[in-house]
Formats: sequence, structure tokens, C-alpha cells
Amino acid sequence: MHQPSANDSVQRHDDFERRLMRATQAGLPLVPRPYAELARQLGCGEEDVRQGLAAMLARGAIRRIGAVPNHYAIGYTANGMSVWDIDDTFVDDVGELVGALPYVTHCYRRPRQLPDWRYNLFAMVHAGSREGALAHVAAVAALIGTRFPDACRAHDVLFSTAILKKTGVRLGHFS
Repeated sequence: MHQPSANDSVQRHDDFERRLMRATQAGLPLVPRPYAELARQLGCGEEDVRQGLAAMLARGAIRRIGAVPNHYAIGYTANGMSVWDIDDTFVDDVGELVGALPYVTHCYRRPRQLPDWRYNLFAMVHAGSREGALAHVAAVAALIGTRFPDACRAHDVLFSTAILKKTGVRLGHFS
């Protein structure tokens, strides 16, 4: 007769997390109680779903749980990726400052690709018009110039021309 072991418990836990990831990777169910619906689909309790997601967040297996709006559908038709050449000494502090602005939805550091690409800080801004997006970028530039006078050497804005389908990593079936 097989005696249950700690390894069996770990295997059941890993299996549950894989099933939970597959059930949520395309988004949460659009119902009033999405965790309850997931629990129904997975044959477990709602608290199991909450604890499973919390555990995966805590150890970094998933980065976040949040809504991803369609900016065009809610009236933000000018989407500009502002790119910044920031002195490496200041880039983390500038990134935190810029990322906290209400009209910046993504802000991240990337390696320069010299000699062709000098920019190391990227900040996505959204507005109802191109002029509005440019005004946001001008406000960012003014803020950087005030707080970190010698940090910014150059910046530019790249505007979206099409909506591409955004998806994260998708898990396949496991053996």
C-alpha cells in the first residue's frame, strides 16, 4: 500500500498551481465573483484560489493581477512611448519619479544599443490627442529637469500606429 509522502503533497500543490495558471492566463472570468468561478472550474474552494494566486505572487511566479484596458476604447487614442537618454547615475531615481506619474502606464529601464539607440528609459504615456501626449512628455521633461538638472541628455516620442494583440506567456499542457 502506498503511504502518502511530503513529495505527494508537493506534487498536488504544483498540479493545482499549473491548473490555476492555465485557468487564468487569458484573464479572470468576467463575472461578479471571478475567484468563486475559478474555484468552481477547478473543483476547489474560493480561498484555495486566493491562496494559490497569493503564493505565486509572493514568490514571483506571476508578477501581478490587474486589468489591462484597451486605451483606444476608453478614449486614449494617442499612445506615445517616450524614450529618454538618462545618465546611468540617475536612471533608477528618474524612473521611479516618472513611473509614479498618473499619465504614465509603463516605465522601465532598458540597455542602450549604441551606436544606434542611445535611450535607456522608456515611459508610455496616453492621451486623447497627440498634442495631449506631447504635453505629458513636456511635463515629464520639465520635472526631470527640475529634480535632476543634468540627468537627461535627450528624449523622443514614438507614437503607436496600430493595436497589436497583447498577451503574456502561455503555458501549454504538462505531462
